[in-house]
Amino acid sequence: MRRRAFLGAASAPLLVGRPLAAAPRVKVGLERLVLDNRAPLRDRRIGLLCHAASVMSDGRHALDALLGTGAKVVRLFAPEHGLRGQAAAGEKVASGNDPASGVPVVSLYGEHSKPSAAELHGLEALVVDLQDAGVRFYTYASTLLLCLEAAAEIGLEVIVLDRPNPLGGDRVAGPVRDPALRYSLVSMAPGPLLHGLTLGEMARYTSDRARKSGIVTVIPMDGWRRGMTWADTGLAWVNPSPNLRSPEAAIAYPGTCLVEATNASEGRGTDAPLLQVGAPWVEPERLAREAATPGFALEPASFTPRASAAAPEPKLKGAACRGVRVRVTDAVAARPWALGLRLLVALRRHPEFAWLRAGAGLDTLTGTKAVRAALERGDPVDAILAAEAPALRRWRTERQASLFYN
Repeated sequence: MRRRAFLGAASAPLLVGRPLAAAPRVKVGLERLVLDNRAPLRDRRIGLLCHAASVMSDGRHALDALLGTGAKVVRLFAPEHGLRGQAAAGEKVASGNDPASGVPVVSLYGEHSKPSAAELHGLEALVVDLQDAGVRFYTYASTLLLCLEAAAEIGLEVIVLDRPNPLGGDRVAGPVRDPALRYSLVSMAPGPLLHGLTLGEMARYTSDRARKSGIVTVIPMDGWRRGMTWADTGLAWVNPSPNLRSPEAAIAYPGTCLVEATNASEGRGTDAPLLQVGAPWVEPERLAREAATPGFALEPASFTPRASAAAPEPKLKGAACRGVRVRVTDAVAARPWALGLRLLVALRRHPEFAWLRAGAGLDTLTGTKAVRAALERGDPVDAILAAEAPALRRWRTERQASLFYN
């Protein structure tokens, strides 16, 4: 890979297992580009891959901020959920023109996921500014990787404006993807399911290992540390997708989203998506007891999924569900992957439980058939976690050279 000089990220001592006192305010890559003017884009014809969460701390969107620096944003690229972050999960996003700016928009979640040479033609750089969720099945990392691949094929520079991983940089967990399974937008990111990388680090890691060299510039954050929770960053939360509505939901998401692969509800279509789990046949107190996990409180709850813009056809629409409300009690100690496994184990004990798509949905989410096989054998959750530990240790070593932050 031909790499332009990476802007250095401020280093700071790592504090693990306890709150950070007087945490410094984090300056994201977009702000470093616009305010510090370290990598000026004045008069350059650029494409911009962004979404609703691509904002500065003053609320300015990346498009407006970059235009204000004199950059010529001639093409916008939209990931899943669209440029304004309003499309529901899985809903195809159409290309067209952005009504607010008039700039043409290329959808990377519609007819195709990888930009074509024609769609990149005439650009002098492709700028990527996406707020990721830190888990492989959240599609933004895959969209980034496809853009890096497409740009490398034509020698186009990619500039990645980094943002925090809301799970932090130390929380790694879950299975490594199985290369024998067909890759999709929910399974392209390397490493374990919770990889502990920012998108800037993901770009660095994958570009260094790519078969075709590319030109990649990463603008790291100032002040971010791997042990930070979202509250420590001082940044306002802007929904990166319609159902990921809070830092609390982002912590629970890698676990509660696994319920998508079952006939129980993960809370889509309610006022707390991804923070409620249940079905008409669930026994709330039993589920709360059997799925208890460090860092979370599971409270018996009832809810009824309803159709909404964020969930046009939610699972169990109109059905009175019983289950649990998930609350994060310790964002540092929380173990969402373990939570997800324990929820699945507890739900499977109900005779009404069923996998969707005969279990293929879980295989797609986790990137392996091994997790479902272990659950169906009746393996204890602790045994599943222990079996994953050697691969996690190897990953921590392997990713080390790609990290920007302490």
